[in-house]
Amino acid sequence: MAEIFALPTIIEKEIRALIKSGYYGSVDEAVKGAFRTLLNAKPDLRTAAAVELYKEGAVSLGKAAEIAGVTTIEFKDILADRGIRREVGSRSVEELEKGAELIKRLKR
Repeated sequence: MAEIFALPTIIEKEIRALIKSGYYGSVDEAVKGAFRTLLNAKPDLRTAAAVELYKEGAVSLGKAAEIAGVTTIEFKDILADRGIRREVGSRSVEELEKGAELIKRLKR
């Protein structure tokens, strides 16, 4: 998902200066570094991104928790606090029947 966006001229010049001085190898690398620094400085932004990615189904609960920098249990609480219901996958009737049959066989 390569999106093109415009930066203010002064920021572009600053990025180019950092590349020229060897701090970064490319504009992409500089922007990624700046974005990571922003997310580290503002954990609430990491959490907001994780919640949105989870809501869209782009990441699992575990991955969203990792992005937010919290445990899975803490992330579940974050979702609950925001009124976001978790979708828990359910098994088909066929899967449930097979499971019941397996339990019956194991009990014998």
